[in-house]
Amino acid sequence: MHQRTMDNLPPTDHAPQPYGGLPKDEVLKLREQYLHPAIFHYYKEPLMIVEGHMQYVYDETGRRYLDGIGGIVTVSVGHCHPHVTQAAVQQLQTLQHTTTIYLNPVIAEYAEMLAARMPGDLGTCYFVNSGSEANDLAMMMARLHTGNHDVLALRNGYHGGSSATMGLTSQSTWKFNYPHNFGIHHVQNANPYRGPWGYDDPDAAARYAAEVADVIRCATPGCIAGWFSESIQGVGGAVVYPPGYLKQVYGMVRAAGGVCIADEVQTGFGRTGTDYWGFEGEGVTPDIVTLAKGIGNGAPLGAVVTTPAIAASMTGRLHFNTFGGNPVSMAMGKAVLEVIDRDQAQQNALATGACLKDGLCGLQAKHNIIGDVRGRGLMLGVELVKDRDTKEPATEECAQVFEAARQGGLLISKGGLCANTLRIKPPMCITGADVDFLLAVLDDAFTKL
Repeated sequence: MHQRTMDNLPPTDHAPQPYGGLPKDEVLKLREQYLHPAIFHYYKEPLMIVEGHMQYVYDETGRRYLDGIGGIVTVSVGHCHPHVTQAAVQQLQTLQHTTTIYLNPVIAEYAEMLAARMPGDLGTCYFVNSGSEANDLAMMMARLHTGNHDVLALRNGYHGGSSATMGLTSQSTWKFNYPHNFGIHHVQNANPYRGPWGYDDPDAAARYAAEVADVIRCATPGCIAGWFSESIQGVGGAVVYPPGYLKQVYGMVRAAGGVCIADEVQTGFGRTGTDYWGFEGEGVTPDIVTLAKGIGNGAPLGAVVTTPAIAASMTGRLHFNTFGGNPVSMAMGKAVLEVIDRDQAQQNALATGACLKDGLCGLQAKHNIIGDVRGRGLMLGVELVKDRDTKEPATEECAQVFEAARQGGLLISKGGLCANTLRIKPPMCITGADVDFLLAVLDDAFTKL
């Protein structure tokens, strides 16, 4: 089925420029001397990327790699996509920076375009620079609007690394021994693979949702500010909830006076294929949506989109973001929306994602180490286990596959609390030939185990 060898990437017309910068060992030495030691790098032998074009990136030697993780789910329409690049350059040459205290057409135009893609009353935008900022702001909005303090979130979820959003995040690997979690309660993760109620339980959604009602009743005053959840868990390993779970939870949260916040940092902008927003695949409409990563195809851009009523809760005091709404970021955001429509990126995510998932399921049938294949569109996860009955995490083996894939010309990521899930989330411009290559590299890596 998959005939491509490890170094036989699909052909491309792009020729990388000769690299004339600092040698790799000198870059590493400078990084170790001047960058914060908490900033980690992938791979035992660090990879230096100096150029990118669409779904591919190049190291300093000119070697090409298929970016199967899209710059950590940030490159949505392709590295250095010509339309996005042109928009950024044109704006840079016109006006590099202004703030929201002045009028500027590009932020107004972009807000209109973004709001037009949201359902219901979700039409008021606040622009920030990252997903952590967006979730931090959304939590404050929820508390101001409801007058309540307590917030619920899912275990295994990831919502950022700022001091506030670290409290929302529920994976010990991403939490410092530092005061956080004030007023935040984490409920059992609705994970059909690892939880007590699995894929074959028709009542799984109701069983998992029951704990949400119990936590509201027992751990809060009975009234809450809101609920945070990713539409599909990203860093947690592409976990998809049982059908109907979020719909039941949203009802419970609203009955307790709270608002529902959908973290679309990784699932938004057509990545799931079936829908433009991940929450649509769950059959719900949130009260607040947080966006980042793929929103700008690499631009430092995030957003909170909410209803006029919730937005009004912030007007009692001054609030300001120096770089939120930067015209260059806004121009890139506009260009991303245009490319998604023009290049039919969502449709490609649906078609290529289906082929990729089918291929991964084929690998699961061949390699016993693969315990679960899950996700939608081009947001997929492959969980590795030592034994399919005990589901003991195959963390070491996952690291080996991760390294072997890099050697084969494929860049992916790892996720889950035990780092035993391969995360596969490439730019939405990948082709069927790329899918074949990706599967061939993984097949080879699993075989070598």
